[in-house]
Amino acid sequence: MDLRYTQGGDAVATFNLAVDRRFTNKQGEREADFVICVIWRKSAENFANFFHKGSLVGIEGRIQTRNYENKQGQRVYVTEVIVENFSFLESKNSTGNGSYQNNRPQNNTSDPFANDGKPIDIQDSDIPF
Repeated sequence: MDLRYTQGGDAVATFNLAVDRRFTNKQGEREADFVICVIWRKSAENFANFFHKGSLVGIEGRIQTRNYENKQGQRVYVTEVIVENFSFLESKNSTGNGSYQNNRPQNNTSDPFANDGKPIDIQDSDIPF
């Protein structure tokens, strides 16, 4: 995690978020993708204070692509997640530092939009147009 401050005094943190793939490779190992994330202002400071490498975190945000010219004069494109919200997904006991509470959802219901083979019953009066 890299926490810095702009010339205007705004905090900005960048970090790589490891996202496990749902399948294994030929060797039976799970691989991960690493997503660059950027978080701003007070949220950046809070994130930097409470999270460390290996913390289980939920991220909400938007995808942004930017570009710049590197020292060799080449155009470089970077795709990042601009973090708009984050959640703690571990209990304080599992992290060992005790500095925050468990925000894991308590109701583990199944996906309401999953295709379970049953027809969806929608009345004409339920459609807003």
